[in-house]
Amino acid sequence: MELTCPNCHSDLEPSSGMAHCSGCQRDFTVSARCPECHQPLEVLKACGAVDYFCQHGHGLISKKRVAFSLT
Repeated sequence: MELTCPNCHSDLEPSSGMAHCSGCQRDFTVSARCPECHQPLEVLKACGAVDYFCQHGHGLISKKRVAFSLT
């Protein structure tokens, strides 16, 4: 997952649900969203694996397809 700052377009440093911009010194919350309906995904963690589940009818979502958004 590569994220860029919406303000200064520097690369963000992700860290457990947050992302920090060293360019403008801002912190952002990162949320996983369904690529189909854009609703928040449920994060499922087990045995070191992280999976994403859409509760709005799209089921299990591959990590490659998750749409991450910044707030």
